[in-house]
Amino acid sequence: MPTLPEGFADADALEDFMTTPTPALQRDLGGLAGDVMVLGVGGKMGPTLARMAKRAAPGKRVIGVARFSEKGLRERLESQGVECIGCDLLDRAALGKLPAIENIVFMAGHKFGAAGNPDFTWAMNVAVPYMVAETFKSARFSVFSTACVYPFADVNGRGAAESTLRLPPPGDYSASCVGREMMFEYASRKDGSRTALVRLEYSIDMRYGVLHDVATKVFAGKPVDATMGHVNVIWQGDANEQALRLLAHATSPATAYNVTGPDVISVRWLAAEFGKRFGKAAQVTGTEAPTAWLEDTTLTQKLLGAPGVPLAKMIDWVADWVARGMPSLGKDTHFSTRDGKY
Repeated sequence: MPTLPEGFADADALEDFMTTPTPALQRDLGGLAGDVMVLGVGGKMGPTLARMAKRAAPGKRVIGVARFSEKGLRERLESQGVECIGCDLLDRAALGKLPAIENIVFMAGHKFGAAGNPDFTWAMNVAVPYMVAETFKSARFSVFSTACVYPFADVNGRGAAESTLRLPPPGDYSASCVGREMMFEYASRKDGSRTALVRLEYSIDMRYGVLHDVATKVFAGKPVDATMGHVNVIWQGDANEQALRLLAHATSPATAYNVTGPDVISVRWLAAEFGKRFGKAAQVTGTEAPTAWLEDTTLTQKLLGAPGVPLAKMIDWVADWVARGMPSLGKDTHFSTRDGKY
């Protein structure tokens, strides 16, 4: 991890830092046979993950696959050395025309709007994983999953470990995410595909995420709901680095890894910290629930080490970004949701 800056002048500086590979990533990714393909590269994390992969292993092909509906994304990725292929992953014939790449990061899925469009949610989160696993039987997979496959954990504990039984709260999104994992697990057992399940909780950068959600409300003088009173977060660069490194640790049968920061963070405390930095009194509503989506990262830290960016630095960065009126992605995390309806 390079020296941590005090802040970021603009989005270009932010993404340049965020995609700087660590020596560990260069070693792990460079040591793998074959190239890298990112399925679902068009999401919030996909572009920086693909760029980081290319910077870590410049001799490999890094291919990004998506519909590329966002204007300019394809051109930006190609300017960074990432090859781009337009593909609707729900189209089995189109899926079969993709190159047989040895290392695949699977990032496709559907969350927001799931409650109002459940059939599409299940198609994207279960049918697509099944078709991908069937198409690339000999691949090595790093599959993005979520803490939402777990039940809520006691906020006074360390969170759910990977061995925790997957019994999420009701809702099509969480249930279909269990289905996504099951499809890759089934293929891993049946076909021997090596798979790491990346159970991510709340990746953040300056433009979105739990910290951004809380900071913007405090800065605007709006109340912060603390009913879902505790969270884990991780710097997006650290989350991408760990997901890429887990390609080298993929196994058959599949192995799950919790990927998030080590801190159990009080939302009320977080609002107060932003209030201090903004010189404003934070308004907090609601009574903290005794449980929340939380993850124990003991296994992942033992394998990969701790994330490189500490919580205090992330808070400083987000406060500086928000106070300067810098751009937002305009995508609320809805982290306070407890009924599974997104």
